[in-house]
Parts: sequence; C-alpha cells; structure tokens
Amino acid sequence: MDLDFAGKVALITGAGNGIGRATTLAFAKSGAKVVVVDRDTAGGEATAGVVRQQGGEAHFVAADVTKSAEVRAYVKAALDAYGAIDCFFNNAGIEGKWAHTAEYDEDMFDAVIGVNVKGVFLGLRHVLPVMLQQKRGAIVNTASVAGLVATPGMPAYVASKHAVIGLTKTAAGEVARQGIRVNAVCPGPVDTRMIHSLEAQLNPTDPASVGRRYQSAIPIGRYVTPDEIANTVLFLCSDLASAITGAQYVVDGAAGGGTCAVTQAMHS
Repeated sequence: MDLDFAGKVALITGAGNGIGRATTLAFAKSGAKVVVVDRDTAGGEATAGVVRQQGGEAHFVAADVTKSAEVRAYVKAALDAYGAIDCFFNNAGIEGKWAHTAEYDEDMFDAVIGVNVKGVFLGLRHVLPVMLQQKRGAIVNTASVAGLVATPGMPAYVASKHAVIGLTKTAAGEVARQGIRVNAVCPGPVDTRMIHSLEAQLNPTDPASVGRRYQSAIPIGRYVTPDEIANTVLFLCSDLASAITGAQYVVDGAAGGGTCAVTQAMHS
C-alpha cells in the first residue's frame, strides 16, 4: 500500500514478530519513524535492526504491557526519541491455551486478560493524553474475529478480544472531537506463530494436518498474511480514513462468518 507517513512517528507494541513486525516495517517503508515495543528483547531489536538496514529510523523499548510503569516508560521513550506519537498500533497479545471453559486454567485466564485487555487499556491510558495535548493522532487496537463471534475452546482469548472492541468504541467516542481516531482491526487466522501454536495444541503429532483443515474451511483457502493486516492498519492510521473512528475492520478471508465451521474443521 502506497501511503505517505513521512515526518510521522508510529509506536507499535508486540513489534518483535508477526503482525507487529510486519506493520512496523510497513510504517517505516512509508516514511515513519518507528518505536518498537516488545517484552522479547531479541525479537524487538531484530525488528528495529531490519528497519535500520532498510534505511529507516527505529528506536526499541523493552516493556511488559501489563505494567503501568513500563507502559509509561515506552511512551516517554517515544517522546524523548522523536517528540510526538502520531500513530499507535496497540497490538501486543497472547493466545493462551486451548481448553473448554469448564476446564480452563484460572492463572492462564488471568495472563491472557492481563496482556490482551489490561495491556490495551494501559496503552490507551498513557498514549491518549499525549495525543490530546497534540490535538491529533490515530490509534488502532488489535482485536480479532474472536471479538465478534465465539471460538469454542478459547474462552479467555474470546473474552479479551470482545473487551478490546469495547475499549475501542468507548475511547473513540471520548476523543473524536479532539482530532483523535481510535479503531480496531479484527484479524482472522493469520500465518504467524500464534496460529501454529494452536495447531500444535490441537494435534501435537501432526499440527500441519490441523492447518490444512483450518485453511480449507476459510473461503479464500488460506491464512491471511501479516502484511495484509499491516496494510489495513496503515490505512486506518492514514488521512484516507479521516472520518473512520470507533470501527472494527475484519480482515479474515471471510472466515468470520464461518467460524463455527472452521472450529469444527480443527476438531474433525
């Protein structure tokens, strides 16, 4: 996607791999200075390194998004490095373990909610004041098709992504008149570590067979790519989306409408 972010600063959490890395590279290719945030130091540094190798500007900050002090620190680091935050991709998330609600581990539930809900909230809590002072900014939160429909066996993840959509709509309504837009992207199954982890949980001896069944149930016949999610995020952060706020954009190859069929395919 040919979008111009020259002179803009983009802050991305969960940028060490997958969707976060792809979106970071897309912002940098489009001219933005990027702030790379991840608790995985090696992954985050690697993403920043690729940006620099390609001639872009990148600053890495190691942070746990569930800790307010560390979120405050990555926001300060972005401002210290580049003086503004124009775009915020509030992306860090985890999938947790696959188990039915009646059997789901409480500690795992807390961990998923901590990263996927509290982490998103804290990002909003500490970035929004900066954007309110600037009187401009665009935020995209990573939700999921699991935030719109049920996915049996993933109660914590589904609950967390429904919550992200609620946070998105609430924040959007609060700051729309101050020149700030807040939207959510809702990926379906994306070809990243997360989906392959779920494949392995469902069939440790032959995870590839799960992937084949899963992809055959998706109308486009394949997983979405991280770059395809990145394109949507950049669009939502661009002036082309100037009237779009409080929305959730589904990018799933039409899988959302057939989530139950896809889930059945994974268990067949």
